[in-house]
Amino acid sequence: MITRRSLRNLVWYWLPVFGWMGLIFFISSRSNLPGLPEPWFDVVFKKATHLGAYAILAFWWWRALTRGRHASWPALLGSLVATLAYAVTDEYHQTFVPGRHGWAVDVMIDSAGALLMLLVLRWRLRSVVAPHKALGRLSKADGT
Repeated sequence: MITRRSLRNLVWYWLPVFGWMGLIFFISSRSNLPGLPEPWFDVVFKKATHLGAYAILAFWWWRALTRGRHASWPALLGSLVATLAYAVTDEYHQTFVPGRHGWAVDVMIDSAGALLMLLVLRWRLRSVVAPHKALGRLSKADGT
């Protein structure tokens, strides 16, 4: 039986993951993406967009898997694997879209974005949690 709380958790934690993946799929399905006037700037912009989009996807995966509570290595690794799997399937999907190509370089850029986000999460959550752990050790040492 689905409770109100489990339904809320499903929507709150998992809807962003699949919504973001749906947005990536929708954009990847377009044959003609708008471009910028300067060709080199267009390429840099699109690659930066890849990096950012997959950084955000990695965040959503981490948040859904952990409910935003911790940055354990298994949770981070699961988020990375899920994000990279989607990056690979998205590039493969683009091979079927007229005017688009699937590129291994894009998967590497997507991977870099995901890895960067997960490293930032790991660093950020360690710096937030560490003072609390230190205080806990101090209170145990003095018996309070």
